[in-house]
Amino acid sequence: MPETKVNIYTDGACSGNPGPGGYGTILVHTDSNGVKHEKELSEGFKCVTNNQMELLAVIIGLETLKKPCSVTLYSDSKYVIDAFEKKWIDGWIKKGWKTAGKTPVKNVDLWKRLLAAKEKHEVEFVWVKGHAGHEYNERCDSLAVSAYKSGNLKDM
Repeated sequence: MPETKVNIYTDGACSGNPGPGGYGTILVHTDSNGVKHEKELSEGFKCVTNNQMELLAVIIGLETLKKPCSVTLYSDSKYVIDAFEKKWIDGWIKKGWKTAGKTPVKNVDLWKRLLAAKEKHEVEFVWVKGHAGHEYNERCDSLAVSAYKSGNLKDM
């Protein structure tokens, strides 16, 4: 088990779906001296879906880690959490990235990137209710919204 423990909080936001959107991610780690470290990340994009931003928030958080970590990842996205907790992703992979209804899984490129980013870590996914006063979830939402309202938007 990796000795470094990190909490990652994520959220994605969109104005329209699709539309301009952004993600917010916060990494929190308490070092061996008991000192808490926080890193905030966010970016805005021109034309994306909310689910793309939810996925990208998780991906960026995991890709930011420099060594294998024990991660507790908090998201208000049932799309992301249920894919792992309910093992949807295992079924999608088995079926060649098709859903139970035999339609192509959306955002396959992001799902594959997420699997690669997750590979070297032990990750526990935890769902949090969005817009319910959770300090870090609210901050991630604010980062995501600020990112797409900044006008400095990238292509996805």
